Amino acid sequence: MVATAIVGVQGNLRDLLRAYVELTKPRIIELLLVTTLPAMVLAAHGLPSVELTLATLIGGTLAAGSANALNCYVDRDIDAMMRRTSNRPLAVGPDRATVSPRAALVFGLILGVVSTALLWVTTNPAATALTLAAIVLYVVGYTIGLKRRTSQNIVWGGAAGCMPVLIGWAAVTGGLAWPAFVLFLVVFFWTPPHFWALAMKFRDDYAAAGVPMLPVVASPRSVTTHMLAHTWAMVACSLALVPVAGLGPLYAVPAALLGALFLRETYLLRRRVIASSDPKSMRLFHLSITYLSLLSVAIVVDVLVRLRW
Repeated sequence: MVATAIVGVQGNLRDLLRAYVELTKPRIIELLLVTTLPAMVLAAHGLPSVELTLATLIGGTLAAGSANALNCYVDRDIDAMMRRTSNRPLAVGPDRATVSPRAALVFGLILGVVSTALLWVTTNPAATALTLAAIVLYVVGYTIGLKRRTSQNIVWGGAAGCMPVLIGWAAVTGGLAWPAFVLFLVVFFWTPPHFWALAMKFRDDYAAAGVPMLPVVASPRSVTTHMLAHTWAMVACSLALVPVAGLGPLYAVPAALLGALFLRETYLLRRRVIASSDPKSMRLFHLSITYLSLLSVAIVVDVLVRLRW
């Protein structure tokens, strides 16, 4: 009996812990951190101190977790209507939920306070202010203000996802500079094609939930036109980073190749849409994640190799 009770308690604790972790959307956090470290390396012209790097990454993780948990709290009604999000902790209904909406709200607020306090103590006021702005922009600007009201929600709301670039730069320098803004624009223009590819796959979900994502309110051809415009702007900004940040061929060549691959897949998506065949939009979605990850690696490699030589 005692052993059974202990096993039951342990299982409940694991489920509870898992639910809280799911509220933070770890996969999204990974993408945010991917752009933080390259910005720090660029700003430092090499590797920043281990202490500063860890503090910034941990603070950024907590801040992103805060924004995502608060997003789950606000969007719990529409999450329950969508297959893609119906298993989120707050979307499963009171009979299955392991975390109450109130607990999730408190959890998100606590993470936000802890993250800003940590960055205030370990970095500087600029990085701290930008972190707080990112949380507010995502929760208030995107989740509450834009998501349910406009088809351009992810364009402007996605700016919150670009903030780690500025936060990473500011954590090193205490301010901002042109390379940080150009890298910000790379992520800014990357976000709509990345997310619209996902929204094309789950168009019916968003329509059922009443969320006016662009693929819900516009034709597939129109959506791919917007995607191409953003992709071309993204590639242009990624190449502009070469002269602005003083990067060399170890970044420029991969950036050009990756940009060409991204453009090719976007044009192929448009061709499939025009032909009224299966758009296979998730191919672009997955490629976009690879693109951003490898572009970030190229920045770090270029800076560190040039530093060594």
